[in-house]
Amino acid sequence: MRIVLGVSSGIAIYKAVDLASKLRKEGHELHVVMTPDATRMISPVVFSAVGNCSVYHDWMDVRNGWIPHTELSRTTDVLVVAPATANTISKIANGIADNLLTLVALAFDKDAKILVPTMNYRMYSNKLFQENLEKLKNNGWFVVEPEEGHLACGEVGKGRYPENEKIVEAVHLLTFPKKLAGKKVLITAGPTRERIDAVRFITNASSGKMGYALATVAKRMGARVSLVSGPTSLKPPYYVDEFVKVESAEEMYEEVMKRFEDTDIVIMNAAVGDYRPKKVFEGKLKKTEDELVLHLERTKDILKELGQRKSHQILVGFAAEVENFEENAVKKLKEKNLDLLVLNDARKAFSSDRVEVYIYGRDGFIKRIDEDDKIRVACIILDVVSNLAGGSPS
Repeated sequence: MRIVLGVSSGIAIYKAVDLASKLRKEGHELHVVMTPDATRMISPVVFSAVGNCSVYHDWMDVRNGWIPHTELSRTTDVLVVAPATANTISKIANGIADNLLTLVALAFDKDAKILVPTMNYRMYSNKLFQENLEKLKNNGWFVVEPEEGHLACGEVGKGRYPENEKIVEAVHLLTFPKKLAGKKVLITAGPTRERIDAVRFITNASSGKMGYALATVAKRMGARVSLVSGPTSLKPPYYVDEFVKVESAEEMYEEVMKRFEDTDIVIMNAAVGDYRPKKVFEGKLKKTEDELVLHLERTKDILKELGQRKSHQILVGFAAEVENFEENAVKKLKEKNLDLLVLNDARKAFSSDRVEVYIYGRDGFIKRIDEDDKIRVACIILDVVSNLAGGSPS
């Protein structure tokens, strides 16, 4: 994909160098357009070297009939302006085209255009600036909101340059095929914890990475995504519509059931605990005996109840097994009334960024996905789901 990275003269300009590197590493063809003042803050050579790309800053640099702003805007798939200063944003909003970047922005007529506002918090909250920003949003610009925190000027407020990973994800969000457009997708992820006392609990080794990858890709595919997550060390995926944190199996049950009726696709990736202590001890248990006996009771079988309740929903389950893969998969599909079951090897499934899975449908084996990055595996799984869903809005 061909991307133009527009760079204006904000103090966060050095972070745009890292963004150029990340976009290039993803395999995109990158071109950088700098405002004149941006070239005074960082040399164009830095962007050229880090991004292995061409850098433009002079709108009058016409070579052999090649007009920079028309050629760059015509041949580009995505335009990203990061950092985008108040000055540059206001110019674009009002059709002022007095440098190469604002000329490219005015001539760019595709949908994938991204702004990353970065400035002092008082400038950001200024009514005139907010009107200009709203005008651009209404004109199809996707705005990656600035973060709150310490600013370069020493003040604290909203205006910080966001994480570059969030900007890269915005590129995916705007360019990914929208096979789940109009669908409401509910995904569970991570482990659950069942308390023994105030400091101890029963849990499992699920990292939540697969569920978070599924939520990320479902959002890229145009779905409205709700993610219900057990305790993990992961940041919430960017741009999901709803993120709900739970701890116990009972809490996960309640949050899933609240949303089930109004959902088109449910993907139960969470490793929900099968048992919990019958009694939760107050405070911290003391070592008074050589042995401690815990009496456990079954938790609710969320997947089975969803299978009994479902009407129009597509229900996808996950299972981690160590033997008799196909036999166990077919049995679980029937017992839980699932539409799809994704099976992986329990000995390899947890914590890793890579996974190998097998997908089973009502008629048996569908597909094996060789070991790969969990985001790419999520793309293939959701491709199968979208085919089952008809790939069209509900």
